[in-house]
Amino acid sequence: MADNRMMAQMLSKDGFIAALDQSGGSTPAALRLYGIPDSAYGGEVQMFKLMHEFRVRIITSPAFNGQKVLGAILFERTMDGEVKGKPVPTYLWEDRGVVPFVKVDKGLAAEKDGVSLMKPMPDVEPLLERAVKRGVFGTKMRSFINLASREGIAAVVKQQFDIADQIAKHGLMPIIEPEVSIKSQDKASAEAILLAEITKRLDALPEGRKVMLKLTIPSTPDLYAPFIEHKRVVRVVALSGGFTRDEACERLAENHGMIASFSRALAQDLRRSMNDAEFDKALADSIDEIYRASTVKIAA
Repeated sequence: MADNRMMAQMLSKDGFIAALDQSGGSTPAALRLYGIPDSAYGGEVQMFKLMHEFRVRIITSPAFNGQKVLGAILFERTMDGEVKGKPVPTYLWEDRGVVPFVKVDKGLAAEKDGVSLMKPMPDVEPLLERAVKRGVFGTKMRSFINLASREGIAAVVKQQFDIADQIAKHGLMPIIEPEVSIKSQDKASAEAILLAEITKRLDALPEGRKVMLKLTIPSTPDLYAPFIEHKRVVRVVALSGGFTRDEACERLAENHGMIASFSRALAQDLRRSMNDAEFDKALADSIDEIYRASTVKIAA
């Protein structure tokens, strides 16, 4: 069964996860970086069409395969789209050996208690049902932590695990992403609180339940080592959080067993004006650098 093969890949194979899930808010910046100015399109339909073409160019590039890219997080519209006549999740797994995930959150609520919870997700059930039908393995949802607020961070973690429970009931693997701002003045303190809150929730999970964690690269290297060893955790992945690829990779390499799930850092050197050979080379170089940082082993 594909799910078992996907689970085996996520549990133990070397590599990293590509985050291709820019949504309405982050798409214009991603397109600008790629070389498409805001003036090149009018409205969301054209914007998402251009973004879909960019993503298709990435996932059909020869370097984008399961040898180094374990999984890919998709935006909902990408999950529903097609590439080379196949649904995107089917193409990723069958043609590329890459495990498909989908972003399910609807963005962030206004900041309160130093954190931004996720906005309500009234349509999450039909989305989860569609994801299962399309052969998606798991989901991702993001909250945001700005300050070392005990109440705020506890609320973020509670919301993440509550919705993860709903997701798991569909047989999908939830990626829990409580991002700590790299600009936070008390980042290390926020991470210490986050470590404690997530540990409590992991320890309370029912028998057989597993989750993945997507976290900001911590200020203290190997802070999240207990999660990497935790029996309820499939994988701990890192977001680039605004760092350049070089800086994100350098920091990631100090955290043994943590693997990348980069978005902007993965695509930062890709340009629309490149011919296919140039594009493929730039993407291959990016994938190689992120793969190396994701496969630093714990010294014996």
